[in-house]
Amino acid sequence: MNIRSPRLVRIETVATESPLRDFEAIIRSRTPLIAVESNEEPQIVRMVRQIGERLQIKAYRWTVTEGLQAFSPADQPQRSIRKSHELLSYIKSDASHCLFVLLGFHPFLQDNVHVRHLKDIALAYPKHYSTVVLVGYSLQIPEELRPYTAHFRLPLPSLDELRSIVIDVAAEWGAAHRCDVQTTNKALDLLVRNLAGLTATDARRLALKAISDDGVISESDIPEVTRAKYELLAQDALLSFEYDTVKFSEVGGMSRLRQWLSVRRPFFLNQDTTLDPPRGVLLLGVQGCGKSLAAKATAGILGVPLLRMDFGVLYNKYYGETERNLRKALETAEIMSPCVLWMDEIEKGVAPDGNDDGLSRRILGTLLTWMAERRKPVFLVVTANDIEQLPPELIRKGRFDEIFFVDLPSPENRREIFRIHLRKRNLNPDDFDVERLARDSEGFSGSEIEQAIVSAMYTAHAQGRAVLQQDVIDEIRHTRPLSVVMAEKVEALREWASSRTVPCD
Repeated sequence: MNIRSPRLVRIETVATESPLRDFEAIIRSRTPLIAVESNEEPQIVRMVRQIGERLQIKAYRWTVTEGLQAFSPADQPQRSIRKSHELLSYIKSDASHCLFVLLGFHPFLQDNVHVRHLKDIALAYPKHYSTVVLVGYSLQIPEELRPYTAHFRLPLPSLDELRSIVIDVAAEWGAAHRCDVQTTNKALDLLVRNLAGLTATDARRLALKAISDDGVISESDIPEVTRAKYELLAQDALLSFEYDTVKFSEVGGMSRLRQWLSVRRPFFLNQDTTLDPPRGVLLLGVQGCGKSLAAKATAGILGVPLLRMDFGVLYNKYYGETERNLRKALETAEIMSPCVLWMDEIEKGVAPDGNDDGLSRRILGTLLTWMAERRKPVFLVVTANDIEQLPPELIRKGRFDEIFFVDLPSPENRREIFRIHLRKRNLNPDDFDVERLARDSEGFSGSEIEQAIVSAMYTAHAQGRAVLQQDVIDEIRHTRPLSVVMAEKVEALREWASSRTVPCD
């Protein structure tokens, strides 16, 4: 399939009727200030110009570099207005029935004088009927301006619009290089689906990235596009990302979890629509026994990217910002779908705390609402160490498809864990009596087995020789595993889980 140079309408240069109509409705509602969080400045500017023409009112744009400029030469102000405070004074005192779009104005919202100017403009609106549109990639509207401010969000391009963008970029590249871009229907569909959730500008950039190396849109381009897409969406580091999850599907053990996921994989990936897709699992278990590995294995078995949420990164000292961060992270996960969203040690974020002014309850409410209303294929994997700290609302029937328990490894699994970590460190498992090591390490978690091998290697290295069987045995004997140190707590957890959860093995 060749992509030639057809005559196409550029999606990012023409506002679709629906957002234009919505934007115009806000302006007609006579709200003095409108906040638009977007990096699509050219499209916002064109929409303001179009609305000005429709309503037959004067429309202006302002930037700190170019000052105030009218869209129509006949409406050009008689004097140059470049400084921000002069602009706000002009709007308040001299403008009447006008529409102003202020680009990159967010730094001035931190200044009390500018905030006061904007409030004065809002209060004087019944006298001048001029609307101010504030545009910025991120706008923190001060508390005193919120009663006078409406918010408008520019919709992201649809799949049809993204397809037109890709074809447009391919046509431009082909015209510049005097050759056709080569692709297949499948590769083109994959690229379009992986661009979903991006702005038109970012979609064009990644489409060009996929084409520019060799003039071909192929399936091999998709992983790199996905990584670049995530970097654009997660610049605030609310989520960590791992695309190459195939290796996790090869982990040993967890046979019951693996079978459970394999049965549901076609429904999650929408290959079979006869049943509702699975929504997620809760993983409980003894510390160090592989809950994190199980979460990673879930992404590997389902064959989708893995996103990890750290509740510590979400917290913000300002009221409402933590919940906003959570909503943003969940929105990013939906944009990256299909994917696995891993919430590690969730009790740190939602456990009731009487000293947090209700923050944990608000976080829980935000999360539960999303879990109930999400429509995108985001498979939720929640891990927890302490079931007693989890609120009942989270673990009641219906929140998760299943609750799995990751127990201390069995003798068979301990043998496999020793083999895995010996091979990982370039040691031949055949040189060790793995059967005895597994027997001597009864009650050890996977992480404790790994640490015994690491410590044995340090000992051998200090003596200038190779690692011996006895080195590992000595480390095992000198270690008091968690199942011994906290025997009562571990046993209570295992007893609780025996009748309430499904074992991973």
